[in-house]
Amino acid sequence: MAVTALPPSDRLARFLAAETGASQVCIAGLALMRGGAIQENWAVDAEFAGGRLAGRQRLVLRRDAMTGIPSSLSRLDEFAVLQAAFAAGVAAPEPLFACADPAVFGKPFFVMRRLPGTAEGRVVTAGKDLDALAAQLGAELARLQAVRGPGFLRRDSTAERIAGFRTYLDRHPQPRPVLEWALRWLDTHLPEPLPPVLCHRDFRTGNYLVDDGRLAGILDWEFAGIGDPDEDIGWFCCKGWRFARLDREAGGIAARAPFYRGYERVSGRMPDPARVRFWEVFANLRWAIIALQQSDRFIDGGEASLSTAITGRRATECELELLMLLDPEGAPRA
Repeated sequence: MAVTALPPSDRLARFLAAETGASQVCIAGLALMRGGAIQENWAVDAEFAGGRLAGRQRLVLRRDAMTGIPSSLSRLDEFAVLQAAFAAGVAAPEPLFACADPAVFGKPFFVMRRLPGTAEGRVVTAGKDLDALAAQLGAELARLQAVRGPGFLRRDSTAERIAGFRTYLDRHPQPRPVLEWALRWLDTHLPEPLPPVLCHRDFRTGNYLVDDGRLAGILDWEFAGIGDPDEDIGWFCCKGWRFARLDREAGGIAARAPFYRGYERVSGRMPDPARVRFWEVFANLRWAIIALQQSDRFIDGGEASLSTAITGRRATECELELLMLLDPEGAPRA
């Protein structure tokens, strides 16, 4: 007699029951969430009968999409970074379980609590009087960078990462002269390094949740690594993450000043505009290459996603911003 395989929700329910000691888990809702440009996030609504999560729970299951990009951590490594950050008191979803067995839900995954709020960039940046949120984000970034990250995290030098960008562009079928110019500028303007810290490397509007005007949690830790603390500041201030408010240079929510003040209050260090400018150039180059890699996923990797297909156009936006940043009058304001 043939054995019928359990559907994914039943396999997941059994896994959750085993992990929590529940006598039974009933999954009432399981749906792919919006967003998640690189990985898949599934909303899980479940009722636990007993065990350490007894009652109704709102969870998120995060697993690999069909294709990825080279700089992304595995889901199990991302889970370990999230564990370290949460244990240190950083505002982040509570990591609950990780599973390496693809038989449970098709691919390795981890499960975390679902936090309230919205991460939609155009919604967040449409708000008014967001200076307090900017200061809160600056302070939280400083706390994040004080976390001792897992030992497996990469610690490439800035020069090594620039060389990696060059290798990608050298192999790309289309010439990108503005990106090549930015590479050369970065090579010749390397700042004196600061002591390395845990960097989120995707700390931006769109990757944090806002609930009733306040920060609820920092999401998407898949690019975390060890590096220069100003890398995260330059990434947050990159024009590509300002959404509806290009005029608000700190993540589309405020001027730089309140964000910098929040960061200084916790870190004890005020960001240097010249260093931030370097890392903003770096951010635009890096974002352009990620955009091209997203396009590669559609063209070469078979990722059937419209948003993935059109993300490659963002590289051109980054090129325009690089031309403006590298103009002598294009330095960001303090």
